[in-house]
Amino acid sequence: MKLIDTHCHLNLPYYKDDCDEVIRRALGDGVEMIIVGTDYKTSKRALEIANRYQSGVYVAVGLHPESLEDRVEQEDENKSYFEGEEFNVDIYQQLAKFPRVVAVGEIGLDYFRPDATKSNWEEVKTKQKEVLWQQLEFALQLNLPVMIHCRQAHDDMLALLTDFKNKYRRILPLDRPWGVLHCFSGDENLAWHYFNLGLAVSFTGLITFSKNWDSLIRKMPDDRLLVETDAPFMTPEPYRGKRNEPLLVNYVAKRLAEIRGVSEAKIASITSANAIKLFRL
Repeated sequence: MKLIDTHCHLNLPYYKDDCDEVIRRALGDGVEMIIVGTDYKTSKRALEIANRYQSGVYVAVGLHPESLEDRVEQEDENKSYFEGEEFNVDIYQQLAKFPRVVAVGEIGLDYFRPDATKSNWEEVKTKQKEVLWQQLEFALQLNLPVMIHCRQAHDDMLALLTDFKNKYRRILPLDRPWGVLHCFSGDENLAWHYFNLGLAVSFTGLITFSKNWDSLIRKMPDDRLLVETDAPFMTPEPYRGKRNEPLLVNYVAKRLAEIRGVSEAKIASITSANAIKLFRL
């Protein structure tokens, strides 16, 4: 049974000691994967990892909205400091020319901030929207699909994507989605807005410990459904609280099968076919 984890971050320090072991474990069980960048450094790292394998490991390159600002990230007792990055078309184009790159991502809007009351918050949101638009155009120029991240920003996201689709509707693909809302956590109504814009949605381990999306999962069209881990995050039951990895996408597929009342093999067939078509694997 083949599955494709369409979104994981094996390029992050969580896997610095055993990245290849994690990949071999997944590939050995028939799980292929797309390693997703969040800035230039992690996009480049994803490509370096993928190039070590003959097949089954692919890459998305892009600039995450959180990577636009200076930030501090805490992992256990260790703090890491990151300088905000400007989107540079030329350096991402150099990465995107490699055959293993199958998407532009992870790009989007993220309005979740503990310091959202700071005086330049509107400037931050404006910059995120400008950079998202630039990367959507970048993907269109390269004829690549997009992986979209959206947190607490769906109103602005829908408005921006509607404008983008209206402007470029003549050159966006009609025979397949042109992108995916990764780690979808919105409601059923929101999902149909994204479907109508020509996008797919992808589910993570969240669905293994919450029933919030059961109704949507039962009703949604087969051709808009993808699976992912978002590893190392969103670990499914029964491993919740531990580091996630691509192999565990099996538990996401198992839960989808239970909700839809079909076999796991059927879910694997549907989601793999959708990933192959969207990302042209």
